[in-house]
Amino acid sequence: MKEKTKIGIIICDRYRRCAGGKCFRALKNREGAFSRYEGEEVEVVGYTTCDGCPGGNIEYAVDEMKRNGAEVIHLATGFIVGYPPCEHLTYFHDFIQSRYGIEVVYGTHPIPQKYLDMHNQLKTWNDDAWQKIIEPTLTEVETRLSYD
Repeated sequence: MKEKTKIGIIICDRYRRCAGGKCFRALKNREGAFSRYEGEEVEVVGYTTCDGCPGGNIEYAVDEMKRNGAEVIHLATGFIVGYPPCEHLTYFHDFIQSRYGIEVVYGTHPIPQKYLDMHNQLKTWNDDAWQKIIEPTLTEVETRLSYD
């Protein structure tokens, strides 16, 4: 078994006051994008915001997280479910992978049902690119409802 996976979490700055409750709950329960770590030990080596549009903290935060041993960076579910979703999300993903050679995962906790319902109504995620982005955070209805 692998020793432990070290991760960093970056959240959207519009949620800068978030204490991480849904993310840390999902990590503990291995739900949403954290289901990939089922049976593994995980250590969070960094948790911060992007510092607001257009993400001025992305470069510096990931550098520090990497120095702390981060092997995977999670771009929090808030980037995906916000109104509107982060317009820089795919750029952040590609930049981090290219610059630091670290795996980047879209999302943290499961998408709450109320956000899924609204974005379906708005047709926000009705293309293949968005389907790939939301896939790690889609879960069954019962779990989505528990994150409302």
